[in-house]
Formats: sequence, structure tokens, C-alpha cells
Amino acid sequence: MRNVVTGVLAVAVLILSLAIIATPDHKVEASSETYRQLNLFGDVFAKIREDYVEQVDDEKLIEAAINGMLSSLDPHSSYLNPKNYDGMKVQTRGKFGGLGIEVTMENGLVKVVSPIDDTPAAKAGILAGDYITHLDGEPVLGLTLAEAVEKMRGLVDTDLKLTIRRVGEKEPIDITLTRAVITVQSVRGHLEEGDILYVRISSFTEQTDKGLRKIIEKLKTEAGDDYKGLILDLRNNPGGLLDQAIAVSDDFLEKGEIVSTRGRKPDDAQRFNAKPDDIVNGKPVVVIINGGSASASEIVAGALQDHGRAVILGTKSFGKGSVQTIIPLQGNGAMRMTTARYYTPSGTSIQAKGIVPDIEVEQAKLEVLKPVGGRSEADLRNHLENSDRTKPAEGETVTDEKPTDNLDYQLLRAKDLLKGVWLFAKKDTK
Repeated sequence: MRNVVTGVLAVAVLILSLAIIATPDHKVEASSETYRQLNLFGDVFAKIREDYVEQVDDEKLIEAAINGMLSSLDPHSSYLNPKNYDGMKVQTRGKFGGLGIEVTMENGLVKVVSPIDDTPAAKAGILAGDYITHLDGEPVLGLTLAEAVEKMRGLVDTDLKLTIRRVGEKEPIDITLTRAVITVQSVRGHLEEGDILYVRISSFTEQTDKGLRKIIEKLKTEAGDDYKGLILDLRNNPGGLLDQAIAVSDDFLEKGEIVSTRGRKPDDAQRFNAKPDDIVNGKPVVVIINGGSASASEIVAGALQDHGRAVILGTKSFGKGSVQTIIPLQGNGAMRMTTARYYTPSGTSIQAKGIVPDIEVEQAKLEVLKPVGGRSEADLRNHLENSDRTKPAEGETVTDEKPTDNLDYQLLRAKDLLKGVWLFAKKDTK
């Protein structure tokens, strides 16, 4: 009887597999060796069901097999069961539950691509490039990316302890986070001193381009027509929707290619071109990136760099140059599969290389250097008074400049650069 069960299961798996291999649109010839391997899979599946030390769930076994098949291809391909698929759809709409970390899998560990702004992860000091080795003391080694993400999700207001390995730190770091409803406002902005528009895009969701246009118009109205330019901050932006990256790039380009994608077959290649409409009217643009800038944010940086539309400042980006397609499957699940690589307008693939900034600026902590002993010229007996200095009124306190130890060095350099470009352009028009 055992052989009958094995044979029936092998045939069932074989039929299912062949249905996947030979769909109406894409027929791929299966060799005799492929049939043999599929029969082997059926035999192993049946043997586990019958003789494993504990009773196993067929659905979990098949799901694990599918996940193993996809995750063996690359770190970004995976199976999404119905629960995870629903969660992914919610996330791209800009609201979901969890810790607020965009992650990938590297060498069996969960690697942080970037924390999301204003989330428990960002507030607790999780950094791009951190490796998560344990979740509540349990090792992540051996888990798939989907399983690790599932463990990080949970009820709002519940705690999760992450054990992290960080470059430059000898000992692991334990950080306890409280899960929260993550609502991502992907575009924020304000007017910097000196009439510079500053806009930060933290991820590319369905509302990103709409939000960008809205905030740019608001800031332009506040600044007037004589604003100096735009700083577009894409640091720690893990990416998101391809169409939104294309739309954001198009916002600053009048013509030319934005990005191209090339798949397995030459006929699958696609090119996306800009339409006339520059929302900052040709004003200078500086884009800030770092090692947490990935995928869609790299598309924007690469397009604006190749067209000479923006100066890219910061540090080299993450280097995710592949496109994932979400393919719905029966049973309300889906598969996320890498279907193409994307290329910047110059034809360069940044896969595993990243976007190299035009001006490399490491982030740094600025501190006010005080004279030895905390004394200065003003403390010396009989020092000369500054004749231009206005004496404070009675009761008025004179203070030095505000402390600079928390200043954003990359942003300061971007502002200086933008002012310089603006001044040069202004002189050139005289």
C-alpha cells in the first residue's frame, strides 16, 4: 500500500509541476532528467508524510519546498503565503504593523537595508547594515526571510528583543523594540535657511509622486520664485514601487531615458522615457544617498546623475539592481520573483555595485572645539572690547551660536554645494 501512496503522490506532484513548467504563454521543454527529479521530489514528500517522527502538515511541507526553490535563486525571490501577501499589499499602500525595518537576507542572517523614519526601529537606533542574529534569543540562522519577517511582526505594543551584530562593534548589541502600527508618510519637506527646498523621500509607495508634487508646490509658494534649488534626501530609502521611482525621476527631467529593464528574453526589455515637465523649473538639484539607499531610490539617483540633472552627494548606495514581480497564485498566495535587471540611462547595471556619488561625503559628527581650559579671549583681563558689539539690554542674555554636535554634516555639505551652484549660475546670467 505504501508504494501505491508514493506513486500517486509522485504523479500528483509531477502533474502540478508540469502545469507550472508549461503554461499557455511560456512553454519550457522538460527533459527526462527533469521528470526524474520531479518523481524524486514526490518520493521524498511521501516518505516524510509516512515516516517522519512527528505528523507533518502537507500545506507547510509544500510551502517550505516552494520557498526553498525560490529563495535558492537570489535573496529577493520568495513565496508569499496569503497572510504575507496581504501584508505586502498593505505595506505598499503605506500602512502596516511591525518594527519599521526594511530587511534582506545575507549569509543566513537578516541584514537591515534601512530603518523607516519615525518608527520603533529608527527611534531605537537600528542602522543600515546591521545584522540581526537573534529574535528574542532564538537564532535566525536557518530561517527564510519570510519566516524571519513573520516573527518580527506581531501584536501592537508587544516587545521583541533583537540581537544585532554591527560593523565596528566587537560585542553583539541587544535592542528591545515595541511593535507599533507603522504608518509611512513617504514624503516630507521644509524650507531650509537661505531659500533652499529640502524634501526627504523615505520609501516609494503608491502616494509618493503625488506627495512629492504637493510638497514641492507648497515649498515653492513659501520661498517665492527666487529659491536657490532643491535638496532631495534619499538616504536610508530602501526602495519600493518601480512606477513611483520612474514618476519621481520624470518630475525633474524634460526628456530622455529614465531607466530600462532587461529580462531573460530580449523581447522582455522595457525602456521608460521622461516627458517634458520639470517641477523645479531647471533649478539646481542635489541628491543625498548612502548605503541604505536601495532599489527605487537608486533608479532616481542614477537617472538624475546620468542626465547631469543633479549632483549626487553622500556615500555609495546599496546596489540592488534587480526587479521583482509579484505573481498571484492559487489559494490567494503569491510569489515574488526576480524577473529583470534594471539599467541606468548610460546602460550601467548597479547590481551589487551601487550608485557612486559625484561628491563622496561621509556622515560625521560635528563638535564645537573650545579653547583649552574652556577660556577664550573674552575671558582675559583687560581684553579689548569689540566696538561693533551692541551691549545687551538690562535683563537680556547674550548666548553663543547654538550647539552643532547634532548637525547633519552631509546635509550641510549639500546646502553649501547648492548655494555655490546657484551663485555661479546667477553670475553667469549677468
